[in-house]
Amino acid sequence: MGAGCVRGLRLLGLLLLWSCAGMAEELFATTAPPAPTQACSEFSQRSCEECLRNVSCLWCFTNNTCIDYPVRSILPPSSLCSLSNARWGVCWINFEALIIAIAVVAGIILVSIAVCCCYCCYCRKRFKSRPDEEEEQLARKREERRLQSLQRKHERKQKHDEIRKKYGLLQESDNPYSRFENE
Repeated sequence: MGAGCVRGLRLLGLLLLWSCAGMAEELFATTAPPAPTQACSEFSQRSCEECLRNVSCLWCFTNNTCIDYPVRSILPPSSLCSLSNARWGVCWINFEALIIAIAVVAGIILVSIAVCCCYCCYCRKRFKSRPDEEEEQLARKREERRLQSLQRKHERKQKHDEIRKKYGLLQESDNPYSRFENE
């Protein structure tokens, strides 16, 4: 994955985590710590808020009863209370709305992950099909340095040849064998 795609996934994950944490804080901000000695049935015919202070309790609006949450099943059975009248955690949201909200949030998370993955795969294919601009610039600079090096090497050879010619060390003939002159 490209660095931009990874940063985008991290940012998306942090944003989702932050928003879910904010929703959870808002949902449970009104709940107080449970009273361990009182049973849920003691809060029947009182208020929803008093019942839901204990997180193991479920409030049913049909008959204003506070009952123990059926922990063996995920959702309370309709024989206890209908989902539209059952409250748990907060009084202002029923189980139907809670299920819909959780499904929507989960759907948004899954769709956003799928979109990010598809986008990152597209980015990877696009960058693999054509060379990266930075690599092109590096190749151009490398070629320029090579040409400059060759030019400097040629200039050095010319200077050395001039010095050899000046002191008679350069043989201008094609014949490398010449008479040695002793002076």
